[in-house]
Amino acid sequence: MKDAIAKLAERVATTFDRIETEEATKNAYIMPFIQMLGYDIFDPTEVVPEFTADVGIKKGEKVDYAICRDGVPVILIECKSCRVPLSLDNESQLFRYFHTTKAQFALLTNGIEFRFYTDLEEPNKMDTRPFLEFNLREPDKVNYAELAKFCKANFNEESIRKTADMLKCATSIRAVLKEELANPSEELARLVFKKMDCGGKFFTDKVRDKIMPLVKSALDAVISERVKSNLSDALNATAAKSEEHAAPAAESHAEIITTQEEIDAYNIIRAILRMVCSPDQVVMRDAKSYCAILFDDNNRKPICRLYFNSQKLKIGLFDEERECLIPVQGADDLFQFADRLIATVKKYQN
Repeated sequence: MKDAIAKLAERVATTFDRIETEEATKNAYIMPFIQMLGYDIFDPTEVVPEFTADVGIKKGEKVDYAICRDGVPVILIECKSCRVPLSLDNESQLFRYFHTTKAQFALLTNGIEFRFYTDLEEPNKMDTRPFLEFNLREPDKVNYAELAKFCKANFNEESIRKTADMLKCATSIRAVLKEELANPSEELARLVFKKMDCGGKFFTDKVRDKIMPLVKSALDAVISERVKSNLSDALNATAAKSEEHAAPAAESHAEIITTQEEIDAYNIIRAILRMVCSPDQVVMRDAKSYCAILFDDNNRKPICRLYFNSQKLKIGLFDEERECLIPVQGADDLFQFADRLIATVKKYQN
């Protein structure tokens, strides 16, 4: 899938100037995308063009495509020209279509941006925000693990909906944090002021005008320090490995590199397990060969192991008698093991 997305992204980069209309966008970008997911674009019973979705008193309203299984639409696709940015108006049109069909998923796209929707907030009523989105101009940011679930060979409505809510929440959290980092709100300034030792002072307009720019500069400084620290750790680890090749020595802490993907995976596991235990009980302990996630920081109570130190990523699960190794594409794949991770923790709680 990564290769296919890369080719499609390259096509966008090289042909965009020649694609002028919605129909051309469909042929150049959208139909190849549907085909990439494993659906037969030439089979009118599987990929139905101009699918009729009667809306209220309006009869004959048509969706650009509907992907069907056993004659029932499962994904509605509304297309726009690659020259037209996706907007709330586009979403409202798809919103009406979604309400009148049995499809549980909808895709709004201009061939470059792709937004996937479902009905998490209210049954049979499309959410106003997508739970999954990506841009072909930024292929390195595509969530391949979740996108792969829409492939014909993998398609499972229950599995997609199971992780859609967490994906949607995670996206919203990132958006809020990005906005706060760029432009700290008064609410954040108040929270910081409240936690400061200010001798009982009140948050007046004068204090607000003083605090808010300081909060912004402090956030920038904290991020800068974190980046420098990570860079320093990486350089130290590289130096330690060089020394190891020159003169083999016992494993040291400097040789252990905790990657961002391991940290992301750890946070996903904590989020999954919040339903059955305190996040503080889920502890990460990194080693050279794997990163262990433990219950109550106990080596005898492994929740899972992350084998993320090679090109072929794996997770080791412990809900059976022996460790079960399963290949994964990245941290986002861990959502599909939520039930097994929860079962492991419950075993230790009993």
